[in-house]
Amino acid sequence: MPMGPQCSMHMLWNTQIADTCIVFKSWHISTNFGFVIACLVIVGLGVLYEYLRVLQQRLDVHVANTLVAQGRGKVRASSGRSTPDRVGEESGLLTGQRLFKTTTPVPLVFRILRAGVYGATVFLSFFLMLVFMTYNAYLITATVVGATLGHYIFASTINTEAVLSGVASGKGMSCH
Repeated sequence: MPMGPQCSMHMLWNTQIADTCIVFKSWHISTNFGFVIACLVIVGLGVLYEYLRVLQQRLDVHVANTLVAQGRGKVRASSGRSTPDRVGEESGLLTGQRLFKTTTPVPLVFRILRAGVYGATVFLSFFLMLVFMTYNAYLITATVVGATLGHYIFASTINTEAVLSGVASGKGMSCH
């Protein structure tokens, strides 16, 4: 019995267009035009990923400002040091101690919202990783172009104080 076109699976670098499947069997590319559309969708997903990263940061700032305005959070006075006040020089991941002296509980609505945005970001990052793992040069390029374009659009400002003090996250497009 004749079977229709099937997905090609490559575990090596390739530039195949026809019969490429992207993540799902149902996302089966059979034409050059369909492949161009798929690449544009992947570019859009890369831009969306960068937007979600910025949204996470803005949401955290909003939550922190709301908690401070309600008197539930503290704003630190600058100690004049180039780094934030820490419990001790040896504090951190290896000792199990907290890096900062105080934390503020986040209300349930904000926790749900923050978790939802974080979950969407993690999902999208892993999805783009799977696209990357098709080893298709065009799809890899579309992923990188999307991330680059998204970073250009949404990262037009920089917090120089955070960068120079070493507090800023240098996390790029990683799995999460």
